[in-house]
Amino acid sequence: MDLSERQVEITELLRQGGFLAVEALAEQFNVTTQTIRRDLTALCDYGLARRRHGGIERPAEAGNLAYGSRQILARGAKQAIAREVARHIPDNASVAFSIGTTPEVVASALLQHHGLRIFTNNLNIAMLACTNSTFEVNIAGGRVRNSDNDILGPGMETFMSSYIFDFGIYGVAGVGERGTLLDFYEEEVRARRLIHENSRATILVLDHSKFGRTAHVRGGQIGEATKVFCDTQPPDNIVKILEKSGSQLVICGKDKTE
Repeated sequence: MDLSERQVEITELLRQGGFLAVEALAEQFNVTTQTIRRDLTALCDYGLARRRHGGIERPAEAGNLAYGSRQILARGAKQAIAREVARHIPDNASVAFSIGTTPEVVASALLQHHGLRIFTNNLNIAMLACTNSTFEVNIAGGRVRNSDNDILGPGMETFMSSYIFDFGIYGVAGVGERGTLLDFYEEEVRARRLIHENSRATILVLDHSKFGRTAHVRGGQIGEATKVFCDTQPPDNIVKILEKSGSQLVICGKDKTE
């Protein structure tokens, strides 16, 4: 799946507001209403929007978006984050990866490294890491969650508790106003917490859309991470939390990659 630059912009506008009208979008982007309707059809097909008369609205968030849809969102931001994280990981390190699309993009950025020992419950990351012949790839055993190609449950918990990692890299579904990390399922929180507890240094990777995003399972605080990588400056209250906790905030904007 791939989105045009205009479709990405429309998706970002939709995430900021509740409803986008066809006529207003056509005027804003200086294209025909027919062109906008084709864009909106694509977004709806990808599960990124829901049709309403005269336009689109955000899809109902009873749970997380499908994995393929999340891979499309904020792609540029995730790539900028991944490139910056790669600069902080030395060759021959042991690295634990959580589930999620941003950790997957980080894993891709690390493929130029040498001799990494990868530990994960994310099948997408495991298969990606196997393309580097110098990597040692270790994966949790247990039940595979078909929707996200990840492994959760007792086998995952035993696996993650059996090692001490140099670096633990994890994402999150959302961050509350007080810095609370949020996810959609208890098992996702458990996997993330185990990586955090068993890593010498922890790296939280998240794009700006995660601030204020709602999810109902809480687990941990943003200030617990050793380093927080984000594509833009977080809200002021989050910055204060990070400053007080001693977590290092790393901004990974476009100026960092040019």
